[in-house]
Amino acid sequence: MTRHPRYVEGFEGSLEQLANAVGNMTYDQTASFIEKLADDIKRQADADSARGRIKLASELYATAERLYKAKETMVLAWEICKPYMNN
Repeated sequence: MTRHPRYVEGFEGSLEQLANAVGNMTYDQTASFIEKLADDIKRQADADSARGRIKLASELYATAERLYKAKETMVLAWEICKPYMNN
């Protein structure tokens, strides 16, 4: 497997199907997924920064920061929906 494959290993569907599957989870779980994605992008930014790839690291840090903000917004959506969820 390459370092950066063009597919999700172990997932047989399309990226659109994957996005729909994540989006259809409860919003707290979607928020958790977004946070884990942000963590991984930040990890990659740290590695690229350590290798002197400053421009790439900068863009990855910016992406991670936006994902963390998206996670926070999704948590707010969860807080609105939570009282109406059946278990």
